[in-house]
Amino acid sequence: MTASAPLAPAPLAPVALAAGSLAAILQMAGALKTAPPLAGLPVDLTLASLALLLPALALLAVSRAWRVDRALALPLAAAGLFWTWLVVAGAWSPSSAVLSAKLPEATIAAPLMLAAGMLVGAEPASRRALSATTIAIGALLAAIVAWGVLGGWGLGALLDPEAQRLQYQLAGLAMATAAALAAVKLVEAPSWPRRAGWAALILALAAAALLPGGRTALVALLLGVALAPAIRLPRARALAWAAMVAAAGLAGLLWLLLHPDHAEGLRTLERLTGDAAGLDARRGLWTAALDWAGQAAPLGLGTGGFTIAAGHGERRGLYPHNHMLEALAEGGLPGLLLWLGTFGGAAFAMLRLAPAVPPARLARMAAMVLPVAMTIMVSTDLGNRMAWFALGLALSLGLSARALKAGALETADA
Repeated sequence: MTASAPLAPAPLAPVALAAGSLAAILQMAGALKTAPPLAGLPVDLTLASLALLLPALALLAVSRAWRVDRALALPLAAAGLFWTWLVVAGAWSPSSAVLSAKLPEATIAAPLMLAAGMLVGAEPASRRALSATTIAIGALLAAIVAWGVLGGWGLGALLDPEAQRLQYQLAGLAMATAAALAAVKLVEAPSWPRRAGWAALILALAAAALLPGGRTALVALLLGVALAPAIRLPRARALAWAAMVAAAGLAGLLWLLLHPDHAEGLRTLERLTGDAAGLDARRGLWTAALDWAGQAAPLGLGTGGFTIAAGHGERRGLYPHNHMLEALAEGGLPGLLLWLGTFGGAAFAMLRLAPAVPPARLARMAAMVLPVAMTIMVSTDLGNRMAWFALGLALSLGLSARALKAGALETADA
């Protein structure tokens, strides 16, 4: 009997931690690289973080024994077919500029981001680093947004209006995610001083979210803070926590509405209570998406074809602002069914897997997935990497990682 070569040992802790931190940076790179202190970096933060993340993910993948739950079969198969259909549907798209920009993101970057979400979400050390780095990024962006809105940064001079709007939107999403994760840390904290510290961070993030104008981000923040920690608590305490957060949020908003002098400059609150232009614009895009979906049935307009059909030309920013409607309008009935199989299948898989997942892990995944899930129904298009990374995090509940142990395998001696 002879001993074979030992199995590959588990990766060093820094590799797993680096994978989680780099994934968080890549996820939030859009907000970070348009923030004033980082806007002048000589390198593209997205490309830099991706270049560093790929080898870390490769080491993570080969140095763990992975087990995939059968509940992931439907969403993963649907995702593969969906990406293939987007390529096929590009054949009859009237677009050239939007198609060439969106198709690589939706069919090349999307699988990579989904895989990254699954690997990082399933590996404990990477998951901890992802959570910690996301909280740090949210706090940093909150400080930048607050300083910028109050006049500290000349944001208007640094960014054009469209980039400024996008920066605030992405920053709001980062703050909502960070607040939900901080709320989970609050209910887990063993002492009152630590709980007070996490509570102060949540309040600071909520205050910053009131400044830039992102209504979806504010709602996502309140829901994330109310729901994600509730998963971590027993039923009675979970209900009490959710009720307390809802009451505190409503009381705070009511107080600001009753004291307009203190609410001056809170762009999010102004848009939430009086500015219907954004909602009207989205309604117009949703109606147009449904109309063109009917006219182009059953195969759709073709990937990237909506903006031209709707009369906006090659303007990618005027997409339908709803993932499902975009899949229907551009991918037709096959696109809609495959989108439902991918994202709806992932939601069904999460519900099926949730009872067997440790509450701490489930709460963190919910905190990071919920804000993005809300956003894709009112913003972002199918090429947005944050949506696919969040999908990977959701599916990571059905993936488990076990470190390979160095040892010897007995084999027959020839």
